Amino acid sequence: MEIAGDLWLVAGAFVAAFASGLAGFAFALVASATFLHFRDPIDATPLVLAASLLAQCFSIWSLRAGLDWRRLSPFLVGGIIGIPLGIALLKLVPAEPLKQAIGIFLIAYASLRLLAGELRPIAAGGRMLDGFVGFIGGTMGGLAGLSGAVPTIWAGLRGWPKDAQRAVYQPYILAMQAAALLALLSQDAIGPQAVADFWLCLPAVALGVWLGLKFYRRIDDKQFSRIVLALLLASGVGLVL
Repeated sequence: MEIAGDLWLVAGAFVAAFASGLAGFAFALVASATFLHFRDPIDATPLVLAASLLAQCFSIWSLRAGLDWRRLSPFLVGGIIGIPLGIALLKLVPAEPLKQAIGIFLIAYASLRLLAGELRPIAAGGRMLDGFVGFIGGTMGGLAGLSGAVPTIWAGLRGWPKDAQRAVYQPYILAMQAAALLALLSQDAIGPQAVADFWLCLPAVALGVWLGLKFYRRIDDKQFSRIVLALLLASGVGLVL
């Protein structure tokens, strides 16, 4: 049973890494569905964070030429400011109803966008509004571990090309998850099981991201948009169920 569980962990890591390589997000949702089935949350959570960070690093390195720090910086500043607020709200807002509400929103948004097709890009608001979106993402990350959803949606609504979208929300997700992992490390909350599982899953993560990036380079902006919306829809369903 233990060997079978390890194989499922590796398979889950590969599928999650492929999704991350293809779209730049969704590793945590896909991996959690498997990891939490075979590991207790105390071991699954740091494993998801560490493996997702590894996947993001692989992806960001391959797309590093497209990074635009001027465009990215408002999101990062807003996110860093929002994380402490989200953590403070943990005592006031029940996490499960919040996740259900976010799931319903993602299902409704992705479904409508898939049916409606392309929309006129939103150009208003500039860096100030981008920073506010980053702040919302950081707050949601501190409150429910869902920092990437709103910036991913916003990058699409801005109408940026696929490389520009990923150059914003991938480093943003990386920074937010790194902050969460550092918080766990500071609390000495990462046990030997999570460390062993990380090394076990590392080759599968590397291979999955590599294949995902291979497919990513073969799709155009319109196909990328539909893939992102499909993953947002799947994320919403996963939060509701």
